[in-house]
Amino acid sequence: MRKWIGYSGLGLFAIGGCILAFWLIANDRASDSTTRARTRAESHRTPIQLSLTYPPDGASFPPEIAPPTFRWEERGTDADEWRIMFHFQDRDRPESFVSRATHWKPADADWGRIKRRSRERPTEVTVEGYRRAEPQRTLSSGRVSICTSQDEVGAPLFFREVNLPFMTAVKDPAAHIRWRFGEVSSKGPPPIVLEKLPVCGNCHSFSADGGTLAMEVDSGNDKAAYAIAPVEEEIVLNPHKLITWADYRREDNEKTFGLLCQASPDGRYVVGTVKDRALAVYRPELAFSQLFFLVKGILAIYDREREAFRSLPGADDPQYVQTNGTWSPDGKSIVFARSRSRAYDPPSLRHVDTVLVPQREADEFLHGGRKFMYDLYRIPFNGGRGGKAEPVQGAANNGMSNYFPKFSPDGKWIVFCKAKSFMLLQPDSELYIIPAEGGEARRLRCNTSRMNSWHSWSPNGKWLVFSSKAYSVYTQLLLTRIDERGESTPAVVLENFTEEKRAANIPEFVNTDPGAIRKIEEAFLDDTNYLRAGDEFRKQGEYHNAIRWYRRALEINPDNAAVHVNWGISLLALGKVPEAGARLEQAIRLKPDLPEAHCSLGMVLRQQNRLAEAAASYEKSLRLKPDFALAHLHLGTLLLDLGKFDRAIEHLTKAVELDPGDPFAHFNLGAACGRTQDPQRAAVHFTNALQRDGDFVPALVSLALIRATSEDVALRDGEEAVQLASRACQLTHNGSPDALYALAAAYAEAGRPSDAASMAERAIRTAEATGNHRLAATAQRLLEFCRQQMEAPPTIRGNGGQSEPARKED
Repeated sequence: MRKWIGYSGLGLFAIGGCILAFWLIANDRASDSTTRARTRAESHRTPIQLSLTYPPDGASFPPEIAPPTFRWEERGTDADEWRIMFHFQDRDRPESFVSRATHWKPADADWGRIKRRSRERPTEVTVEGYRRAEPQRTLSSGRVSICTSQDEVGAPLFFREVNLPFMTAVKDPAAHIRWRFGEVSSKGPPPIVLEKLPVCGNCHSFSADGGTLAMEVDSGNDKAAYAIAPVEEEIVLNPHKLITWADYRREDNEKTFGLLCQASPDGRYVVGTVKDRALAVYRPELAFSQLFFLVKGILAIYDREREAFRSLPGADDPQYVQTNGTWSPDGKSIVFARSRSRAYDPPSLRHVDTVLVPQREADEFLHGGRKFMYDLYRIPFNGGRGGKAEPVQGAANNGMSNYFPKFSPDGKWIVFCKAKSFMLLQPDSELYIIPAEGGEARRLRCNTSRMNSWHSWSPNGKWLVFSSKAYSVYTQLLLTRIDERGESTPAVVLENFTEEKRAANIPEFVNTDPGAIRKIEEAFLDDTNYLRAGDEFRKQGEYHNAIRWYRRALEINPDNAAVHVNWGISLLALGKVPEAGARLEQAIRLKPDLPEAHCSLGMVLRQQNRLAEAAASYEKSLRLKPDFALAHLHLGTLLLDLGKFDRAIEHLTKAVELDPGDPFAHFNLGAACGRTQDPQRAAVHFTNALQRDGDFVPALVSLALIRATSEDVALRDGEEAVQLASRACQLTHNGSPDALYALAAAYAEAGRPSDAASMAERAIRTAEATGNHRLAATAQRLLEFCRQQMEAPPTIRGNGGQSEPARKED
């Protein structure tokens, strides 16, 4: 029985093994079948959508354009190679190419065939992603339609190339701004025709026949200088080719910039903005590093034949801004931008000796939400006699800001910009088209997602070039085709037109051949130009660079006293006091009646503790220029330090009247009032200082102490004192004993003795470490008083937590 059982067991195991083997084989076959089925399913699965980011669907390329770069985004697959296929309508075989990156640029010969076969025929471009190991398996797919226009651009482009942020270029235009001129067929950046200009050059225009160039330039000491020159291979901008818009009613003694000008179609006239003021703010970010728009100005005409200026009646109302004039092709009318609200000319700017609105005055536009919008108006030219200006239907009173009108060469259309507010360089700026006589505004199809502006028509009226930031923070030039109905195509990029990390703007088609301009050379620069170039660096605190330009100025004219003055000021800022004094004394030898030299020498003498001589220098400056705000400020401050409070208040009050935007003048006047036991007036001027510079630490500390310690109960406000002193401590990183003491006193006034005691201890330590033993002793008395307050029963801490010792020791 046992033997049988054994054999029977072996038999069962054998049978079981056969079953197991059969099951494994069957399972393997099923697994293979499932795998094959899965593979077939995956090979027929709908590919993931691939996004072609460039060119846009429906784009039309000019026939002479250089090969573009096709770009796409691949997401959600492990594709490592892509097929780019062109399906044409000529029924011939498609063109197919391969790329191992998510971008591809056709070779010249391939692009030539593509353009030829897509001429006026929509061509489907398909990009498919796959793995090289399985090329038959499509993982992703996307497509767009493009075509090549039969219409050539037919004209070269003139444009400006600039480094960003724009503040960098403004400080050193010679290093960062240049102009190029070339065809859209360029495979690289077109030739540079103008560079190394150490002064600003801005908007330009050409006459309709391409024979005249007009361009804003700075010349000498004149921001309103303007160059007008015949177009030739080598254009020389010499003084004979310069005018200045400041010559318009110079006797008014009112500054002029001369902005947004344009030459007439026949080149005889120029329309420009005079008696203007602009709001200009420079920011550190790359994308939109400049805010610039006009808040004051009227239109004027310069007649080249008569060499005369006159305002344009109907566009010369000083209550509004009238700017950005553009001529109709026949020269019979001008369309311009007119502000919807009154010009911005507050009393605080009446004594500001600049055509730019100071940034502190621009806060209500930058941070206060104030808008400034424009409408388009049309006015007859009438040989310069003007007429009645009428709003342009479709580009006025539409709740938006309307600007930059440009007529089509045949006079049929106007393309202009619309944005929520302001003018120029607006992120939301878009291009709209209206019939030239006015009508319904249509948004052009070419608009991109970010900034569309600075547009110009090709001379044949078939293409529009404009600037955009859709594909880069560095502004690029784009092209769109405009048909006879005013319809546009999605825009294509002139991707080769700029070098890396440079922006392209102010593009303009020129009705001439590509070799018409090979070089533009300046021949008007003198010592004053280099002086102003140095001043731009000095204003930014870059004194070594400023001195470099001052040295160039003196190489041309060693006797330029103003250069010696500003060089001396730069040396003083660098702590080189004796060298600064020598420069300023040389300036006085050259020009004894220069008030700026005497005022600056006074600063040097004060640094050398020669106080009586310093006062004499300031007084000499004021005898030469009684309304010299800076001299009043420095003399008043010196008298304050000498304890001559009444005379100090007299001069500081004058400084505030002459330059109400100067926070230092307000602060020092407040300090003088405080010393004469007039805390109410002191508080007013400390507040004024902070309104002009909210981070002015001495004003924060001084006003906080008044709010915390004044004997006048009406002036005390513990909570405001805490806010002011806390901001001062934050700005000084808790390193200022004055700010720490002010915060301790503020806490005491606010009824927070524990916080006051803690802050007083910090003030004592910091004051002792910096050698300010007097303040340390004052803070110690405040600390002892706060401890008494903390130890007293709650019902008898008294005075609402107000610190009597803190008030007495202010």
